[in-house]
Amino acid sequence: MPALIRALSGAALLLCLCVVVLGAYVRLSDAGLGCPDWPGCYGHLTPMGAASDSRVLSSPLAGRPLEIGKAWREMLHRYAAGTLGLLILALVCIGIASRRARVLPLRYVTSLVAIVLAQALLGMLTVTWQLRPLVVTLHLLFGFATLSLLLWLVLSLPQFARWWHAAPIEAHGATARARLLAPLALVALAAQIALGGWTSSNYAALGCPDFPTCQAQWWPRGDYRSAFELRGAPGRTYEGGVLDAPARTAIQFTHRVAALVVAIMLLGAALSAVRLPGKIVRYAAGLVIAALAMQLVLGMSMVVRGFPLWLATAHSAGAALLLMTTVGLNRALRPPT
Repeated sequence: MPALIRALSGAALLLCLCVVVLGAYVRLSDAGLGCPDWPGCYGHLTPMGAASDSRVLSSPLAGRPLEIGKAWREMLHRYAAGTLGLLILALVCIGIASRRARVLPLRYVTSLVAIVLAQALLGMLTVTWQLRPLVVTLHLLFGFATLSLLLWLVLSLPQFARWWHAAPIEAHGATARARLLAPLALVALAAQIALGGWTSSNYAALGCPDFPTCQAQWWPRGDYRSAFELRGAPGRTYEGGVLDAPARTAIQFTHRVAALVVAIMLLGAALSAVRLPGKIVRYAAGLVIAALAMQLVLGMSMVVRGFPLWLATAHSAGAALLLMTTVGLNRALRPPT
């Protein structure tokens, strides 16, 4: 049983990482409405089925002609997300069946089920509400929350929890400081990921096409009031974005300033932990520093090179890895449960 739980948890974690990155690729390649219905694609299980249906070709759904490449990207993301849901459901069944033996932290897997159900609802609304930014951003955040919980679950399994923690566990000044800074950095990173999702869903990446300045200014003018208006209009499509240039500039510039603040907080948390005794916690802190450096380089390179798709996708993957290392650091600073 422990070997099966280890295998299922590890597979779910890796698949969730793939789902997050694939979701970013779908969004960044403008394939979010490649299949404008849900859960199928133009009423079929596969894009090939839709392509062979003359009714789809003659009367496109929602006025959207079938684009087979975009449809496949969207459906592959749905297939992967559905498989992830099945893996999590299997973990829940094992956890319930073996709850007396406590071989699996049941509170984590039940939380995962709730998140997956919310993700399914948000996935449907993302399509049916035609990429409304608030829904797209929430869909992204719940995906990252699933990734974080799965990693915490894996590191909480008895086989890992015995060694993935700070040593010694006894509280002292340095440990208390690290245990305070690491969660604060994690919360700040989650807020920055949400801001990145808001930037992407509003197509605001080009709001600051230069670096290190923005619109050739250190503090550009922007429409901050419109930039963070959460309400949307029913029946309106948000593909390509609906905000004007000053609002997009405000979003992107806010994302940049917040990135600097979050980088300082993550670096502070990692440096406070790297001084603690114990190889694992120093290793976890080193991973945070390495992931942070990589993410900053990716972000700057993306702007300098004109936002190519592969770099934008890599930047999203870097955010996922940075989140995982920060979660790992927080778990390392906690005693095994």
